[in-house]
Amino acid sequence: MDEEGPAAPHRRILLKLSGELLAGTRGFGFDPAVLDRVAAELAAAVAAGVQVGVVVGGGNIFRGLTGAMGGVDRVRGDHMGMLATVINGLAMADALERAGRPARVMTALEMQRVAEPFEQRAAMAHLAAGRVVIFAAGTGCPFFSTDTAAALRAVEIHADVLLKGTKVDGVYDKDPVKHADAVRFPWISYEQVVRDSLRVMDITATSIAMDHQLPIVVFDMTQPGNLARVLRGEPIGTFVGPRAGSAEVR
Repeated sequence: MDEEGPAAPHRRILLKLSGELLAGTRGFGFDPAVLDRVAAELAAAVAAGVQVGVVVGGGNIFRGLTGAMGGVDRVRGDHMGMLATVINGLAMADALERAGRPARVMTALEMQRVAEPFEQRAAMAHLAAGRVVIFAAGTGCPFFSTDTAAALRAVEIHADVLLKGTKVDGVYDKDPVKHADAVRFPWISYEQVVRDSLRVMDITATSIAMDHQLPIVVFDMTQPGNLARVLRGEPIGTFVGPRAGSAEVR
C-alpha cells in the first residue's frame, strides 16, 4: 500500500449515503431518528461554511438489480429504483428544512412538480447560496448505480472530495463480517481498488474519480459526529486517492 494521505479540510463536498443507512435498524423505509440526525449533521456542515451536495441510494425501498432477480425487467426495475431515490431525497430535504437548512432536490428524470431537473449551473448556484442540494434519480439511465451518479455529480459540481457514508468504518482487504483477521486500509490508491476489486464503490464510479483525481473517503456514517470529524481532516475511515508520485489531489 502506498504511503500517503488526505489533505483537508474541504470547501465543497458530495456525500453519498446508502438508502439502507436511512432505514436504521428497521431494514426498510425510514427511521425518523436517523433522518433527523443526518440532517442535523449536514446543516452543521453548511453552517461551518461547507457547500454540501448529497446523493442517496434507494435500497431501503427498491433496488433495480434485486427486482431483476425476481423477474422484473432490468430497465424497468432500474427506473423503479431511481424513483425510490427521489422518495429518499424528498425525505432528506424535508428533514433538512425542519432542521432550519434550505434544501433542493434535483433529479436526473424530469418531474418538475416534485423536484427541479438537474442542471449544473443551477446546482452550483444553490450550493453557493447555502442550500443543501440532493441529487436524485441516479444518472437517469438504467444499468448505472447511485455510486456512479455520486462520482459524476461530484465532478460536475467541482467537489473537493467524494464522501461515502456507510455502515462500516472503511475499506478492508476482505469482508470483516466473515473474517476476524480482516485489515482496514487507512489509505489506498484507486489502482489497488480496481485491481483487487475492493468494495469501495463500483468500478465505474472509481474510474470517474481516478480520471478526475477526485479523492474518496469511506467512513462510518452511523456514528454521530463522524461527518464533522472527516470535514476537520481527522484520519478516520479509508482515504482513496492517487498513487504516490502521481498528481496531487486538490
